[in-house]
Amino acid sequence: MPCGIALAASEPPRIPKGWRWWLVRILVVEDSPLVGEVLRDLCVDLGHDAALVTTAEEALVRLRVDRPDLIMLDLRLPGMTGGDFLRLPLVRDAGVPVIVVSGNASESQVRECLDLGAVKFLPKPVPIDQLERLLEWFERPPRARRPDSSGRSAVERRRLPRARVELPVLIHESDCSEWRTTSVDLSTQAVKVLSSAAPRPGPTVEISFVPPGEAEPVRAVSLLIRVDADGYVFYFLNLTEDHFERLTYLVHRLTSSQRPS
Repeated sequence: MPCGIALAASEPPRIPKGWRWWLVRILVVEDSPLVGEVLRDLCVDLGHDAALVTTAEEALVRLRVDRPDLIMLDLRLPGMTGGDFLRLPLVRDAGVPVIVVSGNASESQVRECLDLGAVKFLPKPVPIDQLERLLEWFERPPRARRPDSSGRSAVERRRLPRARVELPVLIHESDCSEWRTTSVDLSTQAVKVLSSAAPRPGPTVEISFVPPGEAEPVRAVSLLIRVDADGYVFYFLNLTEDHFERLTYLVHRLTSSQRPS
């Protein structure tokens, strides 16, 4: 990552105090009641708690009195727009991750939202699989689950595969500094690394690691989305198609070998 690159957020998302073990409290900000109800119900169906407001002004009130864990923000709102909302010091200082959703945003508008601190942009209609994978990384450690006859719960069966793997990982910060750590688990969307003896990372870094049996590293600009007692979780922002295919193969190979016989 080039030194001095403009970062997507001025502060890393902070995990709010009292974050429940698995339930993510989501505030949906959408001016269309029908679309908003669909998004809210989708979040609930994925196992989380969601509330709906129709204006950015209402979202500000909620942010003050009952701070959510995550905000899903429509870009085009009556009155205060989604972009205006992201610019507010109250919103930036709160450290609540914001996912922007829009059906007709230009590339420059998407980039502006990311520069203002949004952690992700999703198009409308929202791809369910993308939303599910993204929300998984805002969860805390897995909830207690009721297994079916196969021994796995519905949540576990649909969860994006994660491989437990210890790999040397190099973190490149935007100020040109570097530090080394070790991975804990890995998916095609994100990686968790150990935090012991490691500095608090910036909000956006470049991560690189060499998959087992390969010579070339996988590199990706990555967003810090969760801080646990034992590690940091980074979400990959710009994986190339080649790197994605390599990760898909690696995760499949590792998870297959880790399944109980």
